[in-house]
Amino acid sequence: MKVDLGCGEHKHRHFFGIDRVGGPEVDMVCDINDGIPLPNHSVEFVMASRSLPYVNDLLAVMSELYRICVHKAIVCILSPYAHHFRHMSNPHLKQKFDEYTPRYFTNHFQQPPGSPLSPNVPSYTGSSVPFDFRLLKMEFFYESPFSPPLYDQDELDLLLQLQPNVVSEIMYQFVVVKKELSADEWLWMCNQQYREPQWAEALRQPAPTIVVESAAPETPMPFNPPAPDFYVHKPVKSTKTIPRSPKKKPL
Repeated sequence: MKVDLGCGEHKHRHFFGIDRVGGPEVDMVCDINDGIPLPNHSVEFVMASRSLPYVNDLLAVMSELYRICVHKAIVCILSPYAHHFRHMSNPHLKQKFDEYTPRYFTNHFQQPPGSPLSPNVPSYTGSSVPFDFRLLKMEFFYESPFSPPLYDQDELDLLLQLQPNVVSEIMYQFVVVKKELSADEWLWMCNQQYREPQWAEALRQPAPTIVVESAAPETPMPFNPPAPDFYVHKPVKSTKTIPRSPKKKPL
């Protein structure tokens, strides 16, 4: 079974839709905060597209997903990125997701090749995680001013550490581990392609190319040469009347 968690009106094709509000695309009305009424080990793929940030207790919901999933099931999560003012100010987003999140979903974290770094959490021992979701892929969806190819990846990595609002959303592909999973098999799974949210491709689009048109050349002003005698010095006739001295009367 493939489950679309919080499908709303946009259920993915061939998925079993679960949402707390009924609708034509919803196969089961269920508030996942109260559990998911599906049998143990019955789900092979979970699509959680923009739904998990709204749950009350993330670890409780992840435990429930772990219960219903089979060994090596895939869990795809798309979420608003935590370090963005637009998401930080949204009072409806109760859970935060960033590049550190995968560290809290397993006791046996491994860094997938080709994915952004999930930094180590020094104060976190990882010994109390009640489930095992191991990261296969992680991807950032950048805001348009930072979308490739405007910046190199090294520049984006640095910007991500220095300022907010660089990344809009983040996506993960996890594998559910309930039995032994060798490092070679995990690595092979990291290199496979999996179903993604239907709007992932649009989020991945590069920034639009800005074409700067050159200014049209100015039309030169016509030059009309002056008459030949324009620069010839001419005497200036004064129009000022010079008063005459009064004649003296004879003594």
